[in-house]
Amino acid sequence: MTRAVVVDDSHFMRTVISDILEDGGIEVVAEANDGEEGVEAVRTHDPDVVTMDVEMPRMDGIEAVEEIMATNPTPVLMLSAHTEDGAEATFEALEKGAVDFLAKPGGEVSTEISAHGEALVEKVKSATQADPSSVDEVDTTTGSIDADHGYVENPTLVVGASTGGPRVVERVLSSLPVEADFRVLVVQHMPDGFTGRFAERLDGRSEYDVREAEDGMRIAGGEAVVAKGDYHMEVAGYGKGRIRLRLQQEEALHGVRPAIDVTMETAADKIGGPLTGVVLTGMGSDGAEGIKAIKDAGGATLAQDEESSSVFGIPARAIETGCVDHVHSADEMGKAILDTIRDNG
Repeated sequence: MTRAVVVDDSHFMRTVISDILEDGGIEVVAEANDGEEGVEAVRTHDPDVVTMDVEMPRMDGIEAVEEIMATNPTPVLMLSAHTEDGAEATFEALEKGAVDFLAKPGGEVSTEISAHGEALVEKVKSATQADPSSVDEVDTTTGSIDADHGYVENPTLVVGASTGGPRVVERVLSSLPVEADFRVLVVQHMPDGFTGRFAERLDGRSEYDVREAEDGMRIAGGEAVVAKGDYHMEVAGYGKGRIRLRLQQEEALHGVRPAIDVTMETAADKIGGPLTGVVLTGMGSDGAEGIKAIKDAGGATLAQDEESSSVFGIPARAIETGCVDHVHSADEMGKAILDTIRDNG
């Protein structure tokens, strides 16, 4: 049975979360009311997973994650308020080593979380499959790969990721020189309210102009978009090196919205120029059909390797299709992407 530690400064929230997990077949071996107690509980009980609140007295969730990763690496699922401050704190925790997060409906002390019990149990069980030490903390300084090379004209890059993805997406995008002139489409499984903040972080850490996607938006070379949470992002048109996007809220695919497959398949259908598809760490099979579509359209396809993936689900399913050209570590992926658009004369 999966064993969990629940960390939250609200007794009400600890009780509700513990009840949800126990009902879902997860044994709660300890509860803690702040980060310090959480770190000690992890040290004492060596659980399979930790649910961690963000805002707590004495030691907050970010500090606790950092301490846990340093002393007893354990998959940590952050439970964060659905606010701008909550989003920023969540990304900081992911940088420190947390593997995933779930936004609390209704704020820090949420009376609505019981209605999302199934999602919480699923997230906790998924987190247990993550390797919290797979990817080192992201260097927040921008350092692109040497751009002294020739590239083909008007290339498009589609990147898909889920659990453990934000750190790797930041690493990959920050390594790409703007001289490569990609049009970049990022699909990260993430709820609305967090994708905008994620786009802002990417914008500050890469040479590309990164924004959250909007319906009807057009992007050109040197620009990147992040699919908006709770919306599928389609490539609706392509001409003169510019991509036109469409956002829609049709049924979730693979249980997620945005779905990687939707963006990759429409990109393969609409984009006539050089196209590269990349699938990174994450749970599930989203992206496998998209990678196949890009391969069938003559594009280049890459997948992250098992060793550097927090969860080797999405890349594995894509590799199983036989349509992945090359498999690389998170550190190697930036150079590998550029190799797909080298101008060899």
